[in-house]
Amino acid sequence: MDLRYSESDEAFRAELREWLARTLPQLDAPPARDDWDGRRRYDTDWQRRLHDAGYAGINWPLAYGGREASPTEQLVFLEETTRARAPYVGVNFVGTLHAGPTILTEGTEEQKARYLPPILRGEEVWCQGFSEPGAGSDLASLRTRAVREGDHYVVNGQKIWCSFGHVAQFGELIVRTDPDAPKHRGISWLILPMDLPGIEVRPIETVLGSSEFCEVFLDDVRVPVENLVGAENDGWRITQVTFSFERGTAFVSELMDSRRVIDDLSTVVRDPGQRRELGHLAAEFDALWALTKRNVSQAAHRGAPGNGGLMIKLAYSEARQRLGDLSLRVLDRGALDLGREMVEERVRTLNLTIAAGTSQIQRNIISERLLGLPREPQVQIA
Repeated sequence: MDLRYSESDEAFRAELREWLARTLPQLDAPPARDDWDGRRRYDTDWQRRLHDAGYAGINWPLAYGGREASPTEQLVFLEETTRARAPYVGVNFVGTLHAGPTILTEGTEEQKARYLPPILRGEEVWCQGFSEPGAGSDLASLRTRAVREGDHYVVNGQKIWCSFGHVAQFGELIVRTDPDAPKHRGISWLILPMDLPGIEVRPIETVLGSSEFCEVFLDDVRVPVENLVGAENDGWRITQVTFSFERGTAFVSELMDSRRVIDDLSTVVRDPGQRRELGHLAAEFDALWALTKRNVSQAAHRGAPGNGGLMIKLAYSEARQRLGDLSLRVLDRGALDLGREMVEERVRTLNLTIAAGTSQIQRNIISERLLGLPREPQVQIA
């Protein structure tokens, strides 16, 4: 891929900058963190503005409301919206960055026509129902069951760390449909309407006081068979498609924000050792940006980012934690003078090496799938 921008890319950049300069002052102030009705209105309003201006689903097909932009135009969009400090996707995160791309890649034509346009218009919010109390990084150990009865799957089980479960209309749900198959082969990927009888959602309050995560309990929930994405028992492969987006292109805006933090720190750091440390981090994030361009190009041409997403997630999450440490050391007590934002951001980065797969699991996956190294031997405990 040519990492340089063309004249048409720069023309698109100028057009986008003009739209952002005109549109951002029209937005209301962001709502309070615990005002979920307000946050949903704010985030979906921004999504609708993007859609109406032709910037939603920047690389999605025109038939489903996207722009069919080139990979470099997609990167220009992410660069400019981050630099302008435009609203992030917020509650639209799962729909636009996880479930939507998965349905676009693996869904039927009927599923694409039904679910993709409302996601891009900001009309329907999605959540993720993957992790369970006993199945986090070892997700294939999930126990939530789905038994087929006629035209429905009857689902029973529990999910945890379900992002935006309390404000979503639909969820991406993985369930065990064949309990006798090897654990990676008896899983299916379902579209879950969150208003079905038998669903109970309980928000979880984090150490920061936020509540974007939920527990979801499913008691004899009847999900139509037509909501199955892909083939029955092929859900683990489809889940890897979801992960390729979650671990690859979904970090692009955060990566851009990290580069902005580096630029801001460079104006205040004076200690030679800290400047050297900041220079190393700047080089790491520049390399990650080049890899991101490669991943986005692969996503546009092949439908998924490919294995590069595994490396992005691992390298980004650990580099961002080091950047947070350096930021607090450079600012010292000044970090407290900036209010809660800087300190909370450092605490937030602690979850990056856990969410979407721990660093230990990521290293195992990279060594086995990308490098072809032998699997780690199983230790037998007497």
